[in-house]
Amino acid sequence: MSADGADAVEMRAALVRLRRGTGLPVAFGGLMAGGPMTGGAGSVRIGELSGAVTGALRGLAIATGNGLGGKALALSRPCAVTDYPVSRHISHEYDAAVAAEGLLSVLAVPVVVRRRVRGVLYGALRTARPLGDRTLGEAVAAARDVEQALVVRDEARALLAAVAGAGAAGPVAGGMAGAVAGAGGPAAGSGAVAAVGSAAWEEVREAHGALRALAPRVVDPALREELLAVCGRLASATAPPRVRDVGLTPREVDVLACVASGATNAVTAERLGLRPETVKGYLRSAMRKLGAHTRLEAVVAARRAGLLP
Repeated sequence: MSADGADAVEMRAALVRLRRGTGLPVAFGGLMAGGPMTGGAGSVRIGELSGAVTGALRGLAIATGNGLGGKALALSRPCAVTDYPVSRHISHEYDAAVAAEGLLSVLAVPVVVRRRVRGVLYGALRTARPLGDRTLGEAVAAARDVEQALVVRDEARALLAAVAGAGAAGPVAGGMAGAVAGAGGPAAGSGAVAAVGSAAWEEVREAHGALRALAPRVVDPALREELLAVCGRLASATAPPRVRDVGLTPREVDVLACVASGATNAVTAERLGLRPETVKGYLRSAMRKLGAHTRLEAVVAARRAGLLP
């Protein structure tokens, strides 16, 4: 799935939540053209509609400062009007599209990620009446869903870029995993450690753990597969010529990756979005399959099996 496709999925889900939570019959929204690098400049194109009876709003380019949504973008906070056509608190560049859809009471909530405006969500009524705090709160919660999805995707892209950048930088990098695999991995002896350096190898392990924890939270299946493929390449850096198949599930590997980084069960649960009891269950199962009696033994066995770097 392309980034645009993932955006559409995330936005549609947020609009459904907004309508269900607020009871508003119409919701629509879009993200800033250019993604996170725009720094809040540019315009938001309305790409998704829910409950609309016309296509008048689709494709509108909302410039920062223009109309209700543009005001929300400029101020980086929610804004609302009770009677859109006659409101004196906004400019009226988009009146024709709003009138075609018959909207009167409208709210707009910006999508803000790390202090950068990335998009806007709208909810609307076809009657003129005030939109209360509860309605606004539900709309804000829907926008937070989009923000969290964007944060996860940005983190995933940054981690992949970091690994790729390391791959272009030199021997550690010669694919991080590739250089280490060529030397046989740290377990092969001091020559391997000298080749990559213990500090660099710890960075590989940290990157692997971060990627494993992040992958299940990524909505875009193509990006998720890319993350898992990189995890596989990093883990295979220490794989012996014949990798032992121990049959660990993806979640068991996720838990072991966190444990390998020194995370407690509670921290692991927080990273993976699980309950601590569930983490304990995955860890016990992994230890049993690996023939390990302690957490440390499980991590060592998983590394020997080529499941962790």
